[in-house]
Amino acid sequence: MAKNNEMITLNVGDKAPVFKGTDQNGSKVSLADFKGKKVALYFYPADSTPTCTVQACNLRDNYLLLKQRGIEVIGVSPDDATSHKKFETKHQLTFTLLTDTKHTIVNQYGVWGEKQMFGNHYMGVYRTTFLIDEKGKIKAIFKKPKTKAHAEEIVEAALTPNPSPRVEKGDAKKK
Repeated sequence: MAKNNEMITLNVGDKAPVFKGTDQNGSKVSLADFKGKKVALYFYPADSTPTCTVQACNLRDNYLLLKQRGIEVIGVSPDDATSHKKFETKHQLTFTLLTDTKHTIVNQYGVWGEKQMFGNHYMGVYRTTFLIDEKGKIKAIFKKPKTKAHAEEIVEAALTPNPSPRVEKGDAKKK
């Protein structure tokens, strides 16, 4: 497992790390549950913050489009199940939100690390989405997702045989 100051580097084509977690309803969820399906595994810093809410609502508003393209959506943040349930209810979210209070999944995917805001350094989640194909391999990595148009960029990457380099590039190593 990575320490907080290390980033695991995952690349397009790598096998997605297998994870297990608990969702907003207390149910156990595993990547194995989605075998044979595409998964948009999106990591976000916190429930009910402005940017995280915009991103979640974009995915909610385009959930039918994602489902029609065979894409399941799973959100992951360090918040607990109670927070996730409130977030789901308030914004009528239609997808799974996994709790990761011990930072197990965020460390597996290399999206937990040092961040900076207003000159303050702290540990947190890098907003990142991994599009995982039906065989469990990473098809695209969104290191700087467009929160207001994230579902659209996920669908575009899912439909493209070789997603554009813009999808892969980004500044995930924020210091």
